[in-house]
Amino acid sequence: MSGGVDSSVAAVLLAEAGADVVGVTMRLSGDYDTDRLDGQKGCCTLDDADDARRVCQLIGVPHYVMNLEREFEEHVISYFVSEYQRGRTPHPCLACNDLIKFDFLLKRAEAMGFDQIATGHYARLDHTGDSWRLRKAVTSAKDQSYVLFGLSQREMERVLFPVGHYEKEEIRAIASRSGLPVADKPDSQEICFIPGDYRDFLRTRVEPTPGNIVDTSGAVLGSHEGVEFFTIGQRRGLGIATSEPKYVVSVLPSTATVVVGSRDELLQKQLWASRVNWISGEPPIGPIELSAKIRYKASEAPATITPLPGNTAQICFQEPQRAVTPGQAVVFYHGEEVMGGGYIELEPVN
Repeated sequence: MSGGVDSSVAAVLLAEAGADVVGVTMRLSGDYDTDRLDGQKGCCTLDDADDARRVCQLIGVPHYVMNLEREFEEHVISYFVSEYQRGRTPHPCLACNDLIKFDFLLKRAEAMGFDQIATGHYARLDHTGDSWRLRKAVTSAKDQSYVLFGLSQREMERVLFPVGHYEKEEIRAIASRSGLPVADKPDSQEICFIPGDYRDFLRTRVEPTPGNIVDTSGAVLGSHEGVEFFTIGQRRGLGIATSEPKYVVSVLPSTATVVVGSRDELLQKQLWASRVNWISGEPPIGPIELSAKIRYKASEAPATITPLPGNTAQICFQEPQRAVTPGQAVVFYHGEEVMGGGYIELEPVN
């Protein structure tokens, strides 16, 4: 329980259904100050833990704080920093889900004798025959199935998403009629451990290497502080003067070079994926026509997905996609069902 309205209502719904509920808040950082970067408030603060505790008191269930600081530092924060150093753009929620919530937390819950864990994610699970299926949430505006593509069949058997069957307005209404103090609490920001500009956070963690900003012909247009502070598709904050708008089209950490180009130079129809997970547990036997999206808030687009050896895949879109970004996820859909996904690569994976 993060202390937000979604996980709080998940606990309410399960308690009302007669489940034996125990609330757990993960302590992910030793920095519990509520007044941090730029005066903004992140999640996972002491106030958030207090909110979760108050909710549990109201609904009459125990509440515990589980310390996962070491795991979060190693598998989420360090990963986040290292990906930027490699010229990639990470999505820390993916690492948190795969390795913190549905690995370390689930294993600890099982060791303590609990049957399942429930979260406030907006997604749905269905069981058909001998397998589980991951589906989009009822509300498309809040659907979080994109960040859950890494779930295995074993994990889905032990996970519940109670709020995925509701609209966000319904969740707040349930919180209100249940008298929860978090009924009107704003949603947390995307990067929970960085309440502010991620570049400020990176400056506390890395020693950047200055380099050149060049166009696609190799002409030097300016200099930069470090490749960690750039992402593909970026237009603002480049620090160069050009007659036409320029966008970051490539980040090359090996030479400390940032390549910029036109808006059209951001377009491409083909990409590859590493660490591909197929929700069914088995890849298709050959190319399959699905829809795919290349970032959390992107629209899906028709594509041919070709499974390749080593848990990799080739993705060919019917229409060019803008700002395909290594490190982000490409997730495959068939209608409302999530078929799988992987991590974007711009070249074939060896």
